[in-house]
Amino acid sequence: MPNAEKLAKKGAYFTKLINLCIDTPNALIVHVDHVASKQMQDIRMELRGKAIVLMGKNTMIRKALSIGHEQFPDAGLDKLRAAMLGNVGFIFATNCTLDDIRETLKNHRKPAAAKSGQVSMVDMELPSGPTGMDPSQTAFFQALNIGTKIVKGQIELISSFAILKDGEKVTPSAAILLNKLSVKPFEYGMEVQQVYQDGSVFAAAVLDIKDEVLIQKFMAGVANMAAFSREIGVPTEASIPHAFGNAFRNVAALVADIAFTFKEVEKVKLFLSDPEAFAAANPTAASGAPAAGAGAAVKKEEKAAEVEEEEEEDMDFDLFG
Repeated sequence: MPNAEKLAKKGAYFTKLINLCIDTPNALIVHVDHVASKQMQDIRMELRGKAIVLMGKNTMIRKALSIGHEQFPDAGLDKLRAAMLGNVGFIFATNCTLDDIRETLKNHRKPAAAKSGQVSMVDMELPSGPTGMDPSQTAFFQALNIGTKIVKGQIELISSFAILKDGEKVTPSAAILLNKLSVKPFEYGMEVQQVYQDGSVFAAAVLDIKDEVLIQKFMAGVANMAAFSREIGVPTEASIPHAFGNAFRNVAALVADIAFTFKEVEKVKLFLSDPEAFAAANPTAASGAPAAGAGAAVKKEEKAAEVEEEEEEDMDFDLFG
């Protein structure tokens, strides 16, 4: 019976995972190292009705995905199987977006103390100044070659000191010192590593790209395509509007000085025949035009005054010369 029950549980797990991957192809692949059971429970409770959190052993997950790939070869489960490395699990979005799930995971992160031999995930410095520790505990600072002095009965750091470096192991002295200083440098929670969406698996960093950035990059690509198409003379959907615009400008230039006209070029010809009427319709241009005319009039008056002064000087010279 125990073996039958285990087989039944495995079969139910395989079926559940395959059905979720096929029916809900929107999931986050999360890394759950150092995540406490209470933390996991709180996340499950907050996501209840919005998403399904599914964990399991990697061997069972790979087996289920292998069976699913045989049944649904176009679902991309083989790519998902290749991503099953480390202590990972799934969060399938059933009634929310992936960003909603990520926001929930951010709200359930817990600070943690540094432990000896643990790989640091952050760079950390101890700032210069008082530490609040009594002089009898200088040995911890000496073990790390940290310069100290005694001020008003407590240890004070002479300068800041990098006690943790990202990717390096925490030394026993550093772990004890941080614990004595009541510093918890690490923060643990579910880490989103990859995303499974519509049969594709990609890095979670893609979710940080905003719609504005995507639209900007798309429009830049369209502009490059239009320029390339115009250069080689091959019409495309991106270059046709530019080709028509250039053609219209050429036609307008040709018929500007002749009697022939058509509906699309009538406004152009009206503008060429009476630009001041269009300037009057534009308040900015209209307000700027008199200013320009007034400036020209002032310049003319200054020139006339200069000419008159020169004539008077010549006249005076002739009279008394």
